[in-house]
Amino acid sequence: MGILIGIVLGFASIGGGFVAMGGHLEVIWQPFEYVIIFGIAFATFLIANPMSTIKDTGKALGQAFTGKAPKRKDFLGLLGLLYALMRELRTRPRNEVEGHIDDPANSALFQHFPNILKDKELTQFICDYARLIVIGNARSHEIEGLMEQEISTIKKYKTKPAGALSTVAEGMPAIGICAAVLGIVKAMGAIDQSPEILGHYIASALVGTLIGIYTSYAILGPMAHSIKIMREKQVQPFIIVKQSLIAYMNGALPQIALEHGRKTISSSERPTIDEVEAEAISNVPTLTAVPQAA
Repeated sequence: MGILIGIVLGFASIGGGFVAMGGHLEVIWQPFEYVIIFGIAFATFLIANPMSTIKDTGKALGQAFTGKAPKRKDFLGLLGLLYALMRELRTRPRNEVEGHIDDPANSALFQHFPNILKDKELTQFICDYARLIVIGNARSHEIEGLMEQEISTIKKYKTKPAGALSTVAEGMPAIGICAAVLGIVKAMGAIDQSPEILGHYIASALVGTLIGIYTSYAILGPMAHSIKIMREKQVQPFIIVKQSLIAYMNGALPQIALEHGRKTISSSERPTIDEVEAEAISNVPTLTAVPQAA
């Protein structure tokens, strides 16, 4: 919603200010200038990025517009799942715990946290490292190093759309100049026309420069930054999992291990200890029938 408000406010400011200065909006409306600018911009976007990044950029734009980033309730759900899982690791035999991590979709434990289960990448991340803990041969510092490497890779790929959009934003002023140059070429071809017609052609050409600069610094650049922030927030759950499980491997009780994860959450979204106790730990299901590993 903030992105939409910002775009509307930006257009209202530039259009309103132009009219207040005595300008005429029809001068700014040059459809073929827009075709040139945005056509070249889209072409450079296609040239610079593989299809996977192109598709993910569309997805990231949708997420940025809807603000799809983890919220406090999502963090509470994740902490609840981690507590339940660590409790199972601590109190249940190996074969029972393996039933949860080998098939989380049919696990009563994971099914109690449907929002986490819907995130297949996060669910797989949790299960992979819980499995390493169950095996019991890995040292905590080795697991921590492996987790950090995987999180770094996840972050790199999640923030690719922001980099792709930033590249286009950086080129927009030059693309606007290309459109302006074409407009000047057109104006020079009509040098024998009246000053009124020639002036209109030159004004139309300069619109290209305006649109290129405005789109770069007022739309695409901020949107790329918004995507970067949003995608970095989506990496936060992986960091919570890492800190909690490493603390557990180093001997911390499940409730203490949760504190290691909770402290990595930014202060604006971080639930309090009381909230974790009331909404995460206290609501953890008591499993009477635990699925067995195949």
